[in-house]
Amino acid sequence: MATTTKKTTATKKATTVKKVAPATKAAATKTTKAVAKPNLAGAICTTGKRKDSVARVYLMPGKGNITINGKSMNEYFRRPVLQMILNQPFEITNRTGAYDAFVMVMGGGLSGQAGAVKHGISKALEKAEADLRKPLKAAGFLTRDSRVVERKHYGFRKARRSTQFSKR
Repeated sequence: MATTTKKTTATKKATTVKKVAPATKAAATKTTKAVAKPNLAGAICTTGKRKDSVARVYLMPGKGNITINGKSMNEYFRRPVLQMILNQPFEITNRTGAYDAFVMVMGGGLSGQAGAVKHGISKALEKAEADLRKPLKAAGFLTRDSRVVERKHYGFRKARRSTQFSKR
């Protein structure tokens, strides 16, 4: 990168101008890892939501593999608690290892995403087998948890946190 110094006659100040090299075509193209998308023909498609996260779940008969955004469940959700959350709908309905799930989740944090995937898997299981509705409903997995972060209000530091009181 070359720099040149110019003097302007009106202000009599030296300004430094940096010349930027033109971007190459190779640098402009991003290399993205191709996600192997399974054959989703005949799969049951549902949407699960939690906080700001939205998960699209495709459920099909299989061996119990759960793929999230192109990664295995253990790779995407490394915490055992989040992995346990995903397996809860299968354990309650005694369908562990009966279905494969292909999930695309976005938005929010990992905890919200795990809740969204659980909600989507529960809805898909109910769609696949109608008699599973009763245990899933009793466990509360079919209910969308509508709690979201409250917005910040004018004059406050956070949603409800006020400034510190000063007597003097």
